[in-house]
Amino acid sequence: MTATSSVKVVVTGAYGAGKTTLVRSLSEINVLTQERSVTGSGDAPDTIAMDFGRLTVGDGLSLHLFGTPTRDRFDFMWDVVKDGMVGFIVLVDDSRADSLPEAVGVLNWFRERANVPYVVAVNKVAPANAERSIRRARHVLRIPDHVRVCAVDVRQRASSKQLLLQLLHAATEDADGVHDEDVEQAHAG
Repeated sequence: MTATSSVKVVVTGAYGAGKTTLVRSLSEINVLTQERSVTGSGDAPDTIAMDFGRLTVGDGLSLHLFGTPTRDRFDFMWDVVKDGMVGFIVLVDDSRADSLPEAVGVLNWFRERANVPYVVAVNKVAPANAERSIRRARHVLRIPDHVRVCAVDVRQRASSKQLLLQLLHAATEDADGVHDEDVEQAHAG
């Protein structure tokens, strides 16, 4: 019998950006979630606790996926999920004008409290606008050059897997102490 190890990945970001959908598209188990309509306006339900999913990769490695609630009154849950994570994904919704400004506070909170790799994913991007949307997200969120920013469709498992692979690649680089710009500088010198 093979021993299993697990690592924690956190999915966070703007309200309605697709955090629960991302966890659901990746998870091999039924996602544990707690959603309620919290606005009273008939909006789509909002996560009020956290989402939990699991994905086994390779022999003996399990990724535990935690999706965070976004509303300010639930941000105490962020402290719960940040401890022990190997990295996090920040999702924004390209179809909502307020998604990037809202994600600034979320991203800054996690960057200030957790020194781990992260990637930023722009969801619901029209293919023709992908490069422009990525540049805008990088600018508004003040993302350093070594951090990956990509377009994603979290409803598609293949797209979600590529996003997760980007984070795992960043975590591996971070563990090795190597970033893309370090490699480029070594080749240039």
